Amino acid sequence: MQIEKKENFTLISADENSFRAFYDAFLIEEKKRPKENIIIRVSNNFNITTQEFLLFLKIATLKKESGTSFVIVNSAIDVDDFPESFNVTPTLQEAEDVIEMEAIERELGF
Repeated sequence: MQIEKKENFTLISADENSFRAFYDAFLIEEKKRPKENIIIRVSNNFNITTQEFLLFLKIATLKKESGTSFVIVNSAIDVDDFPESFNVTPTLQEAEDVIEMEAIERELGF
């Protein structure tokens, strides 16, 4: 797992050999960052199912409730397979845009 602290978010990238190994490592790391916006970049090389991506839904919901953002970057999945409140983008730039838009929404009281 690679971790990069940026100005407005923490980028966590998978470098493990399997999705399960990444997910387990991520759960430990995420607990250390309760007040940070998080973007995770999941390798397209993992053969990940929609059900596996949905493992992140609870975390995404908790992050939103705590006033932070959570976005997954993966270009191999269909974003229409997920709830609208679950942020999945194909590129890092779009993920950064989501973080920025959600920060504006919070400032405006939405």
